[in-house]
Formats: sequence, C-alpha cells, structure tokens
Amino acid sequence: MHKVPLMLVVVVAVLAAAPAPAVAEPAKGDVTWSVVPANAAGPDSRRVIDLALGGGEKVTEHVAVTNHSGRPVVFTVDANDGYLTESGLFDMRAADVAPTDGGSWITVPDNVTVAGGATAVIPVVIAVPARATPGDHPAGVTASLDTAAGQVRVQNRVGVRINLRVTGALDARLAVADVHATYHRSWNPFAAGTLDVRYTVSNPGNVRAAANTRVTTAHLFGKHTWTDPSSARAREVFPGGTREFATRLTGRWPLGRISTTVTVSAAADGAAVAAPAEVTVTGWALPIPQFLLALAVVLAVFAVRAWRRRRRAGLERLLAQARAEGRASAGG
Repeated sequence: MHKVPLMLVVVVAVLAAAPAPAVAEPAKGDVTWSVVPANAAGPDSRRVIDLALGGGEKVTEHVAVTNHSGRPVVFTVDANDGYLTESGLFDMRAADVAPTDGGSWITVPDNVTVAGGATAVIPVVIAVPARATPGDHPAGVTASLDTAAGQVRVQNRVGVRINLRVTGALDARLAVADVHATYHRSWNPFAAGTLDVRYTVSNPGNVRAAANTRVTTAHLFGKHTWTDPSSARAREVFPGGTREFATRLTGRWPLGRISTTVTVSAAADGAAVAAPAEVTVTGWALPIPQFLLALAVVLAVFAVRAWRRRRRAGLERLLAQARAEGRASAGG
C-alpha cells in the first residue's frame, strides 16, 4: 500500500477594514498582494464597500487585486459570509465553508491572473433575493494564494469587507446578560482595590450596532458612574451575534454592599434605536484588611493599658512594701 502524507491546512485571512490596504505575504516572502475596493477603472478611496439594496435588486461592484511581486500570479477569488472574531475584528468564513447569508448573494470569478507589478479589477455581482429579510448581511471578497512548506499547506487570504444592508424595517437593539461584578481587595490596608465587571452583549436586532456601555456602582456612601473606554469599532456586534466585554474600575475602597448596574445602548446608522438594556447585580466588598488593622490597633491599645495597669499595680505594691518595712523599722 502507498503511504499518503498528511497535509495540514492553515488559513490566514486579512480583510481590508483598516485604513491602510491589506497586504498578504506568504511564508516564502516572494509574493505579496493587496485587495481594495474599486470602480471599473481601478482602486478608489474606499476602505470597505457599503451597500443598501432592496429585495430583488442587483448591482455590480468591483475590487482591485494588485500583485506587488515581479512575476505573474494566479489568485483564487472567493466570496463568503462575514463575522466578527472574539476581539471584534472582521473576518470571513473559510473557503471550504458554504455561505448561507450575504456571501451566497455574491458572484465572483473563480480566479484571476495578475502580472507582476500590475493591478486587475474584478467584477463583484451582488444579487439580493426578492424575499431577503431587511437588515445587515455582512460578507466579503478575498483573493488567496496557497503555498506549501513540507507537510503544511498555508492559504493566505486578503480581502475586502462588504457591509451589505437590505432596506426595510431596521431595528438597532442590544441586550445585556451574564453580568458579573467582582471586587478584588488589596491586602495592604492603606491601598484601594479594583472592581472587575464582565458582561455579555447580544444583538437581537437586524443591523450591526456598537455597544455603548455605562456602569454605575452604588454603595452606602454614594454612587460612581463610568463608561467602558473601548472604542466603538471594537465594540461592534452583528445581528444574531454575541460578544463578551470586560472593564475595570480602580481605586475603589471596600465599603460593604455594592450594587453594580450595566446599561447598554445601541449606536447604529440609519436605524431606529431601541431603549437601552440594563441589568443590576449585587455583591459585597468587605474591608477585611482595614478591619484587621483596626482590630490590631484596638488590641494594641488594650495591651498597652493592661501593661500600664500591671506596672502601676506593681509600683503600688513596692511602695506599700517599702512603707510597711519603714514602719517596722521605726517600731523596732
């Protein structure tokens, strides 16, 4: 029997969501290329392709693939559904995963040959089904190249994000759940602690939305409110998606019972925004180090007082003994 070597597949995807065009460089470093939005004549100034189409509409967009190497290269072209990674970065489903949403509405050529140092413009045909549901259907187009190193095949993908929106009744709505507020005390009684807040944001609406979060902590001596400092882009949540967030408030003293309220509002363009979602949890921040310090001070005070009483009693006994001895000597 013939032995069949195991071929591992590693996929590297970079989509043009950053200000600078995305550029891929395979392991050998002899081929680099970029993919950017374009018109029929060549690259334009867009970073992503934003489209708002009605059900049944069809449009032709373009992307430009530039081969920065010195030799001709055949790139595989692919369209697929888009999603957000755990860190909030836009990515596309792998090429071997069949698209089921916006990516299935896109038609692109299977491949394109680009001469060394040249740019090729690829037509991207987007046909929205007549009964497509209103809202966002993120997708993207990539140009990829496979390279092999021994038993490993690496697929490098560079692509363009397509924000595809179907017009109609748009609903920007976010929900918050699984709120956990944990106080971490410092065992140094003269140092404040921190409050860590974790929560999950889901998008039950039909458009992508950024989660604007306000956190309010209330205790016996008042309230404190702060906003989650993460950028809006990093806090984007796609329709039907769920993401976890965390924030921290430093310099907090343990003041007993703490009530923590997380309020999440949706920020979206061109859609009706629902009322903010809110969840409150209650926990305890006990001043244990401060209590132990106070207890130690109290015990020290009692110890000093007891020592003083014993010392005073000892002196009084010595004086009484001296007086007794003096009287005895006088009487003799």
